[in-house]
Amino acid sequence: DIAVERNATGRQVDSFETRLSLNGLGEVPAVFIRAPLVHRVGPEVEVLATWDERPVMVRQGPLLAASFHPELTDDTRVHEFFLNVCRKEWAWRR
Repeated sequence: DIAVERNATGRQVDSFETRLSLNGLGEVPAVFIRAPLVHRVGPEVEVLATWDERPVMVRQGPLLAASFHPELTDDTRVHEFFLNVCRKEWAWRR
């Protein structure tokens, strides 16, 4: 239950890299390329990370959404977090 604004960080030439504090994972690198930004979150949505006081990674149950590209860094913690969410959901459904 979120609403986003497409390409909110500008054109591809406006892409940038920063570090984000991610709930439970500490500080992680984040690459933003024509990133959408969340401008509304519903009551069931957990905000996992923010940039410029705006949500950039959110979770609702087993669903995750991120405005940045964790696959473009060498840090695998976001991917590991995603896999753990999937494992827990799969185990719950069995």
